Amino acid sequence: MRIVIVAVGSRGDVAPYTGLGARLQQAGHEVVIAAHEPLGGLVRGCGLEYRPLPMDLRAELTSAEGGRVLRTSPLALARFARMYARHWSRMADATLAAAQGADLLLLSTMGWLGLHVAEGLGIPSLGVYLQPMDPTREFAPAVLTTRSLGPVGNRTAARAMRVAGQLPFRSVVKDLRKRLDLPPLGPAALFRRLDRTGWPVHYGFSPLVVPRPADWPPERETVGYWWPKSDPDWRPPERLTDFLDAGPPPVFVGFGSMNVGDGARMGELVAAALRQAGVRGVIQAGWGELAAGSREDILSIGDVPHEWLFPRMAAVVHHGGAGTTAAGLRAGVPTIIAPSAADQPFWASRVTGLGAGSNLGPVRRLSAGRLAQALGEAPSQRGRAREISERLAEEDGAGHVAKAIARL
Repeated sequence: MRIVIVAVGSRGDVAPYTGLGARLQQAGHEVVIAAHEPLGGLVRGCGLEYRPLPMDLRAELTSAEGGRVLRTSPLALARFARMYARHWSRMADATLAAAQGADLLLLSTMGWLGLHVAEGLGIPSLGVYLQPMDPTREFAPAVLTTRSLGPVGNRTAARAMRVAGQLPFRSVVKDLRKRLDLPPLGPAALFRRLDRTGWPVHYGFSPLVVPRPADWPPERETVGYWWPKSDPDWRPPERLTDFLDAGPPPVFVGFGSMNVGDGARMGELVAAALRQAGVRGVIQAGWGELAAGSREDILSIGDVPHEWLFPRMAAVVHHGGAGTTAAGLRAGVPTIIAPSAADQPFWASRVTGLGAGSNLGPVRRLSAGRLAQALGEAPSQRGRAREISERLAEEDGAGHVAKAIARL
């Protein structure tokens, strides 16, 4: 079977699908991942076929507008939708091109254009989501707030958000459906049909972290994390291994694809916090170009696989993206989150609820004192972090999806 995974988003949004794709490849399937162009190397390095999606997401998110997008507010969500809407016509073309010859489409949260493409091409599709998107009474939409709006309010807000989130793209969808000889279908009607027909969605996070809501329909399954595939040819830089061998386990600090504003200023803040806490640090520049320099007790690095690096750390400090949070929990070390946007506050609240780390609040309000305090609290969270890691090791999220596809 030729399977195309439409993975829209930054590196952390795409990396889990390399693990899922590799598992499906092992099961005998031909696997393609469609993702934004800067991530082609990541996909190909994992031995998977790649198809490009338009838009340089790094350039967008590190721009001045990108800084306004990466906030935790409804206005920021609207700006994010407008940012993507400018590219959505080309996204439709690229999704259609990637799906040619496919037997099955697997769609990430933002890959929903594939729903219309799959219908037009007459092939099945499945949702493979990294964030909880379906309405539930148990919690509010993960990208909106971590506060409960009450059982009715939680469900109502989620239903309204998923429809409103597609409104900026409706003209592109209308044109795409016309090209595919499909009748018009608005966002509200689309979701009613998905609910009515029981369109399946597999959620790639652990039920230990987000227990499956009791009011989700049976075709919504929480299956466990999809761990990124490791590049077998990757080797750690010698200066990194030398630094790790030179003293006690350091603390990792990195904010991934997030725009942290002035990277030099943020780097100085982080370095000050590490000094206050009396710990060594490994600082990852990321897309925000976090810069703390390199000195005896701090090492600045570029991209290093989290699955290799995190287990060697005393704690990890990051933005709370779904994939990075999963990597920290898997490593069994305390996780300290300073969220920036979208679902990141949700994951921060989940980590603190598990007793495996701390939530520092929005990264733009981060202070050296608050970070140093959290680093001082981290040793007390190690036992719980190890316990969670051991339980996650018993799950097989990618295998669950592979079995579901085999049943097709």
